[in-house]
Amino acid sequence: MKTLAVLLVSVFIVSLFAVGCGIQPSDKPLKIGVTAGPHAEIMNVVKEIAAQDGLTIQVVVFNDYIKPNVALNQGDIDMNIFQHQPYLDNMINDRKYEFVAIAKTIVLPMGIYSKTFTTLTEVTPGSAVALPNDPTNGGRAFLLLEKTGLIRLKPNTGLQPSVRDIDDDPKNLIFTEMEIGEIPHALADTGLAVITSSYAQEVNLVPAKDALALEDADSPYTNIIVVRAKDKDNPLYQKVITAYQSEEVKKFVTDHFNGSILPAW
Repeated sequence: MKTLAVLLVSVFIVSLFAVGCGIQPSDKPLKIGVTAGPHAEIMNVVKEIAAQDGLTIQVVVFNDYIKPNVALNQGDIDMNIFQHQPYLDNMINDRKYEFVAIAKTIVLPMGIYSKTFTTLTEVTPGSAVALPNDPTNGGRAFLLLEKTGLIRLKPNTGLQPSVRDIDDDPKNLIFTEMEIGEIPHALADTGLAVITSSYAQEVNLVPAKDALALEDADSPYTNIIVVRAKDKDNPLYQKVITAYQSEEVKKFVTDHFNGSILPAW
């Protein structure tokens, strides 16, 4: 009994030391929430690289853009990787989440697509444009449309302009706002569709080849690693950043997605 008691005390002391030094207990993987598609594919590569550094990751896949933040707020996951800073800022403002971004990941560039036109110069007056109905991605779409010269926005509209912020619309475009995941499926029924890369790839579009216009790597919509503010100094999180921002992951992103998704580090 005395030997058993000594052994249990020793195990307890080792466990305390491991926690204090940021060493991950072997029976408790780090849970990282991602959305299905590219983020999940990339995280499976990150998971393998992190394992070489002694970090066990459990990839938790979500099928929408709301649940990953809900799960993080509830403590069901340790971090999530699926959103860009403007979207996070909007969620923090609306839901009062105490989250922070600790690193950049990738840019999934938004593009303008068409089954009707082969170039933007062919766009005819009165053409319909499908774009996201949420303020963040909708604003992003209007900024891209302005960058191409199809519209002009009022000065100082920020990152979330809406149709009310259009100052000039020379082609009298008709804007149809819809759920972001529905837009690729409406492509055949509209003149132009503004779609993010993750959704474009779901319908076999290759953004780098098929988009009539595409955001570049110098974008405010870089995706980020998000954690609860109170946990931001967890030393295990640095291991995730190191694994994610490795040359192996950069090569995977560049090669696997054929330049349609861009590393942002």
